[in-house]
Amino acid sequence: MTVETGPQPQQRPNPQSSLSTQAARNLATTTKSVPQMQEITSRWLLRMLPWVEVDGGTYRVNRRLTYTVGDGRIEFVQEGAEVRVIPRELGELSLLRGFDDEDALTALAARCEQRDFRAGEVLVERGTAADRIHLIAHGRIDQISVGAYGDESVTAVLADGDRFGQDALLDSDATWEYTAVAQTSGTLLTLSRADFAAVTAAAPSLQRHVEEYSALPEQRQNRLGEAEIAMSAGHTGEHELPGAFVDYDLNPREYELSVAQTVLRVHTRVADLYNKPMNQTEQQLRLTIEALKERQEHELINNREFGLLHNAAFNQRIQTHSGPPTPDDLDELLCRRRGSKYFFAHPRTIAAIGREFNKRGLYPDHVDVGGQQVPAWRGVPILPCNKIPITKENTSSILVMRTGEDNQGVIGLNQTGLPDEFEPGVSVRFMGIDETAIISYLVTTYYSAAVLVPDALGVLENVQIARTSG
Repeated sequence: MTVETGPQPQQRPNPQSSLSTQAARNLATTTKSVPQMQEITSRWLLRMLPWVEVDGGTYRVNRRLTYTVGDGRIEFVQEGAEVRVIPRELGELSLLRGFDDEDALTALAARCEQRDFRAGEVLVERGTAADRIHLIAHGRIDQISVGAYGDESVTAVLADGDRFGQDALLDSDATWEYTAVAQTSGTLLTLSRADFAAVTAAAPSLQRHVEEYSALPEQRQNRLGEAEIAMSAGHTGEHELPGAFVDYDLNPREYELSVAQTVLRVHTRVADLYNKPMNQTEQQLRLTIEALKERQEHELINNREFGLLHNAAFNQRIQTHSGPPTPDDLDELLCRRRGSKYFFAHPRTIAAIGREFNKRGLYPDHVDVGGQQVPAWRGVPILPCNKIPITKENTSSILVMRTGEDNQGVIGLNQTGLPDEFEPGVSVRFMGIDETAIISYLVTTYYSAAVLVPDALGVLENVQIARTSG
């Protein structure tokens, strides 16, 4: 049974007995942080590079005379499933280095035959006759040779732009010294000795070039391609000593300082009225300079003129043996140069390195760099650099370098003592106030990088960083 009652009296809220916190904030001074910025990174590359003062704006790298052997990579054009070599790219072959007859190069390019291969296919067999050169347009190929004890081992990994079998174009008795096995599917172009001879016979300029190439003495250079310094050792008696001198490169590489600039604009009303507790102009400059330095590090890695990824010598670029970055791959990077000082890799690549180490039960050492503990391999620190690009196929690169002028390594180039210098190497110039009361400042920094000798910088390319199943 339900008992009906009359209307209940409404409860009144308790009257406020003190000042509310919302109202109190109108009289309070808030504690504020300085403006934050997500783009700021550790910038290890800028911190670790030895910086050399370039007063004249240009740095010249004088080297001992080196004979160019044409070890650049070859580029192709693709139209659907058809792949063709760019004629002038054939000049990257040592045999055709310096040859510029466009008609003859075009004829050679037209004779190249396309061959598509599948993973696991044997492309050439060790010990068989070699009668053609192979130009790799796409894919990865292992060169497998037999050691002194009869065991097979991978001696090289070739990829896009590489080639093998150049000696077969001139040597009729050439044989393959290794077996080439496709690690992935891909495409290559082949040029036979017969086709090369046919084009040579029809092109007098090419014939003269081949004769001059064949007549070059082999003793004029050392194993690194530098002009030989004649000397005698181990002789007895009154042996006539050879005369010697050190020849220099007549056209040394010059690096001009690049520039990163921006115009910072601040309204006079902001600069006049809103400068406490923080100076607005100083905070604007601080964040602008941070962004400028981030751009500077990006250019040092990726700029096509002086960026490290583009200035690594082709014979100092290697491929991973299986895709992920294994300890064996890092060892191969280290063994190609003396005194390696730093590895640089994208943070995701460093994570992939850690996974490969964990699979093998390895735990890399940690070393102190600038008061911070960082992972290292063989005593060489592995430092993060998020400016190293990652491709859409989830591959990246790992750099290793020797640094310093005294070590014939990689150096950074800059200039300090600039007019209106705000901090070393960064200039902030007042540009005036326009008719809308906007103050303008020109913020400038100059920089570049130089590789003093080719083996100072190495790159492990096409590093697979995606997590694999299993």
